[in-house]
Amino acid sequence: MMKYISTRGNAPELTFEEVLLTGLAEDGGLYVPKDVPKFSPAEIESMRDLPYAELAHKIIYPFVEGCVETADLKKILDEVYGGFAHKAVAPLQQIDHNEYVLELFHGPTLAFKDFALQTLGRLLDYVLERRHEKVVIMGATSGDTGSAAIEGTKACRNVDIFILHPHGKVSEVQRRQMTTVKGDNIYNIAIEGNFDQAQDMVKASFGDQSFLKGERKLVAVNSINWARIMSQIVYYFYSSLNLGGPVRPMAYSVPTGNFGDIFAGYMAKKMGLPIEQLIIATNKNDVLHRLMSKNKYEVHALEHTITPSMDIAVSSNFERLLFDLYDRDGAQLAELMGRMNAKKDVVSLDEAKLAKARETFDSYAVGEDATVQTMQEVYDETGYLLDPHTAIGVKAAREVRRNKNIPMITLGTAHPVKFEEAVERAGYAHPDLPHHLTDLMEREERLDVLPADLADVQAFIAKNTFK
Repeated sequence: MMKYISTRGNAPELTFEEVLLTGLAEDGGLYVPKDVPKFSPAEIESMRDLPYAELAHKIIYPFVEGCVETADLKKILDEVYGGFAHKAVAPLQQIDHNEYVLELFHGPTLAFKDFALQTLGRLLDYVLERRHEKVVIMGATSGDTGSAAIEGTKACRNVDIFILHPHGKVSEVQRRQMTTVKGDNIYNIAIEGNFDQAQDMVKASFGDQSFLKGERKLVAVNSINWARIMSQIVYYFYSSLNLGGPVRPMAYSVPTGNFGDIFAGYMAKKMGLPIEQLIIATNKNDVLHRLMSKNKYEVHALEHTITPSMDIAVSSNFERLLFDLYDRDGAQLAELMGRMNAKKDVVSLDEAKLAKARETFDSYAVGEDATVQTMQEVYDETGYLLDPHTAIGVKAAREVRRNKNIPMITLGTAHPVKFEEAVERAGYAHPDLPHHLTDLMEREERLDVLPADLADVQAFIAKNTFK
């Protein structure tokens, strides 16, 4: 049975089921697998012709073995990926010679987060049903996570879900995808503040859950939950196998906010997939680019951009990579994270550790004008409209690509229909909503606007949980 350990080395080892329901470790760290499953080139080659759901089963099962029956996992994955709007689930779109976009927006909310959150919702219900427990999901979203989490858990019988988003700072389509979902267990909270304030409230609530009176437990659905990372590893294998892997190595450019999606690529590499380069593509909120390029970790004030899903000042999942860079030494990492989380001084990494990261990772930050220009360039060259986050990935790929002889795959993280402002700035008509969302703008919205005050938010959650 797979066991999970905390990055800070001072929390109990847990099973997958326990990790699914835990979120942050009690020492403040993030859970990672104690041992990483590895596939040989021959084993990877044998997966080449598997449809997406079957491939997902091969990749995910080692992480859940002993907690989820193999037949039950198969049923869950068949349900999840059978509900996507494209038969290939994660199709590749070629935009130049040896250059591709991996379309991860054919799920119900048109964003890559559907891959993980549809699975997470079903796994949660599976585990809670067996344990006869009910939980409260609390999450913060800068755009896409909220709607994907709500869609993924709306049918869960054992869950109340509260999603915080920064009031007026997500796109209209993103907001409506959250606020128009019907369900007595769904609560949308618009915080009069920014994403980081919402995220801080979520972290504080996980640290002290006394407002739930010991009767319910909080569960995280943001990218700190290992089940999210685990599900995202699959599409790296899928895209590589479609383009000649594992014989050919691949390079990936990943629009990066909380570092979860690109960490999944790093995990795929550790599991045996030949990945030569992973590019951290960011907007002007470029904390990781500054660290990778200058070895200076310094949290700047958050800036709002036309790529709101990347408007994040602190990338939570980066801690998982640091854990490996610091030789999985929890005590050393806890000391480093204490300094980084203090947000007072500029923190530098040990140069040898950073050099280890740079063997695989590059980074590039893209401003708004260059983002719009890339959308225009790709459309002029191919007739293909990128969403602004994917455009950042494409621009970064073109700037810091190491090897033009291997495929460069940019993760297409969302459908352009979700980002009206960016599409208009690029000079294009707003694309049509896909058929399952054609009436989105007419649906009734439900949300509560609250101040960015922890006590107010916790009181609201307690009142509606125990009504």
